[in-house]
Amino acid sequence: MAQAFNAGNVPVKARKGQIGKYKKWGYIFMLPFILVFLVFQAWPLIQTFYYSMFKYFKSGLSWIGPEFVGFDNFVAIFDMSSGNNILALTWNTLIMWVLGFVPQIIISLLFAYWFTNVRLRLRCLGFFKTVMYMPNLIMASAFAMLFFTLFADGGPINAMLVHAGILKEAYSFFSHAWSASYTGSTMGLVAFMNFIMWFGNTTILLMAAMMGINESVIEAAEIDGASSSQIFWKITLPLIRPILVYVMITSLIGGLQMFDVPQILTGG
Repeated sequence: MAQAFNAGNVPVKARKGQIGKYKKWGYIFMLPFILVFLVFQAWPLIQTFYYSMFKYFKSGLSWIGPEFVGFDNFVAIFDMSSGNNILALTWNTLIMWVLGFVPQIIISLLFAYWFTNVRLRLRCLGFFKTVMYMPNLIMASAFAMLFFTLFADGGPINAMLVHAGILKEAYSFFSHAWSASYTGSTMGLVAFMNFIMWFGNTTILLMAAMMGINESVIEAAEIDGASSSQIFWKITLPLIRPILVYVMITSLIGGLQMFDVPQILTGG
């Protein structure tokens, strides 16, 4: 019986054997990613779902639970008659994100435009960029503990305000209307913390985008009589739009994943 050959005059069985060997190496190269995914993503996700079936929280100085409650937690969070349903919590989270992101993007655009404008001849740019980026290197939990200490009823912020005569008594930042949300998480302080922590990183990203703009475009606009504000709004902003979209999306993802800062500021 004649043996089957392909176009390269190689037996079909031998060709299939070579393909099988190549597939084996492909699986071997994929193995590190699969192991990392299972250990650091899949397994924590499974554990999170498992722990969501327990009642376990802190009330004052005592811990309640862990007590297995099944799907009662999911039923409670989707109960629209409750003030702590998923829509209310999502709305509070979006408010905290907007309060932190809007001033962050405005200040970052302003600083990035200043630092990349060679005509201003600003000095010590390296120092200022380093100082702005430093809060981003601190863990969010450590930053939250710092703010919790500063803005506590007996903290240094209240002490300075009372000593200066601005307040007659200590102001409770964690229980008033615009410093706290309906669920008790400090909206104003959380937004301010996110602004302080991330505006330096956003400034660096926007500076990189502005430095990528061809200088000849700016010079041509100046020759045509365009003012600095016209150059910023009509040239700079449209050209850095992809980075602006990237910053907004990543900031929104980080804002929706925010849980540790409000928890620490409210004592759990």
